[in-house]
Amino acid sequence: MLLGVKEVMSLLGIGRTQAYKYIAELNQELEEKGYLTVKGKVPKKYLEKRFGLGG
Repeated sequence: MLLGVKEVMSLLGIGRTQAYKYIAELNQELEEKGYLTVKGKVPKKYLEKRFGLGG
């Protein structure tokens, strides 16, 4: 499942600008590992793993 900026904002309790920054950073990490990404969206499981949300 891919999360958009609104879902990231809600899940992390942050603003829009910071959410876009995190999405871009996480997507860059995934691209460096050879994964394909969707601009403006991030896989829910990867976001939860990187932020230690235990999802």
